[in-house]
Amino acid sequence: MTSAELAAATTLPAGLTPEAQALWHAKHGNWEAAHNIAQDIHTKMGSWIHALLHVIEGDQWNADYWFAKAGKPSRGSKDIDSLWQEIAQTVLQ
Repeated sequence: MTSAELAAATTLPAGLTPEAQALWHAKHGNWEAAHNIAQDIHTKMGSWIHALLHVIEGDQWNADYWFAKAGKPSRGSKDIDSLWQEIAQTVLQ
């Protein structure tokens, strides 16, 4: 599955990793579901997704914490779409 296919899916596709599930929920406006999933992913990727979610939420301070845990540079609200795309491409490789 590509990031474009993930973004376009109108229902949660079967067989996705938790990372991809969180991204699908984030793209489809289900912030709480995405956040619940991301909280249980205890990897740098999970932290990167968690950072994205806090940028979406508008909590930049919290996002910066998660970017640091992920070892990634901080990004802001103007980068939400490109950041989602970057993370999705990495997750779906």
